[in-house]
Amino acid sequence: MLDAGFILENADLVKLNCKNRGVSDVAVDRVIVFETKRKELEQKRGETAAKKNEISKQFPQAKAPEAKQALRDQAAAIDAEVGIIDDELKILKGDLLLNQFQIPNMTHPDAPVGGEDANKVVANFGEPRTFAFKPKDHVALCEALDLADFEAGTKVAGQKFYFLKNEGALLEIALVQYAMQTAVKAGYTPVITPDLARVDVLEGIGFMPRDPNPDTRQVYTIADTDLCLIATAEITLGGMHRDRIFDEAELPKRYVGLSHCFRTEAGAAGRDTRGLYRVHQFTKVEMFAFCTPENSEAIHQEIRALEEQIFIGLGLAFHVIDTATGDLGGPAYRKYDLEAWMPGRGEAGAYGEVTSTSNCTDFQARRLGIRYKGKGFKGTRFVHTLNGTAVACTRALVAILENYQQADGSVVIPEVLRPWVGKDVIVPRKV
Repeated sequence: MLDAGFILENADLVKLNCKNRGVSDVAVDRVIVFETKRKELEQKRGETAAKKNEISKQFPQAKAPEAKQALRDQAAAIDAEVGIIDDELKILKGDLLLNQFQIPNMTHPDAPVGGEDANKVVANFGEPRTFAFKPKDHVALCEALDLADFEAGTKVAGQKFYFLKNEGALLEIALVQYAMQTAVKAGYTPVITPDLARVDVLEGIGFMPRDPNPDTRQVYTIADTDLCLIATAEITLGGMHRDRIFDEAELPKRYVGLSHCFRTEAGAAGRDTRGLYRVHQFTKVEMFAFCTPENSEAIHQEIRALEEQIFIGLGLAFHVIDTATGDLGGPAYRKYDLEAWMPGRGEAGAYGEVTSTSNCTDFQARRLGIRYKGKGFKGTRFVHTLNGTAVACTRALVAILENYQQADGSVVIPEVLRPWVGKDVIVPRKV
């Protein structure tokens, strides 16, 4: 979240940022009111508490029992007044925090301003494949090659669940190994995270598990607990150092986490979301970093470069998008999306998102209480947090199957994945 003092001092700038992101700025006005009142109450509390100190100084000089009792009565009255102020402050701080949570992060000055149409392609890698035959989409390929069972997934868990089978299962394992090894070689510590997290950790990262609207809620909550199924390992990796104070020399901390991800995908429908492209559960390898503010831009570019390296290695055509303000999630200061060419997406093929990377500055760290101390300054400062998808297995599988299909119905396996799959080509099974 943004600092309340920053919002108070930069109200017009924060409101403009809300406008550029396409969100309401009503909470900004509320924060201004609550923060102004909070400062007044904090000052009043300090002045009232100072009176108690003055009374305490007088007590040694009071000789008569009546004088001592009078001082005690005055001190008790001041304690009661401070208690009332503290009760007001508690309520006020709760209202302040609730409204701070509704205000998105500030935005990088170079991010394109506008909605999804304003997203800017900043890099291209490879050329979309052309076919001498009519290509199949990944759903048809999965059925023909027996790589996934969508019908069984629906029977067992409902729509948008699936079973991966045969080389489909091996390809997911291969993608996990390939992405993890790539990140580990770049200095990232491998982690397997829990698949559940507390509600307040999700809120700290920027999700809304308490969203009362089922049409916009994206997170599964566990009944009769304060736990949720995580939508990404960003949640658990970010929460791993909750309330931690680092020494500056310990930073940056780089992690690459493996988890299952669960999303309700409320409102998602249509041909382009069928099959494996948009599902309720998938496996993902996620990169995450904690660093000083001075290093966050460089690490953001580092994570982006690793994502590009992974998809170059897979031999896929893709481009990189600098995400526009209106398409940013609340915590992101700047976000890059990698979109891979998918021949079966739409009637003539199209690019589909496969990874993203975000610089969240101190937005998440402020909510989660993650700070650092150093020799060059007093007290502590909030760290910056960054995240980036190394590979979301289902999306990568869509791109691989559709781009590597052959006229005879087989699918060539990308060279970098062959050591884990154990073969070069997936061929139709003999009946």
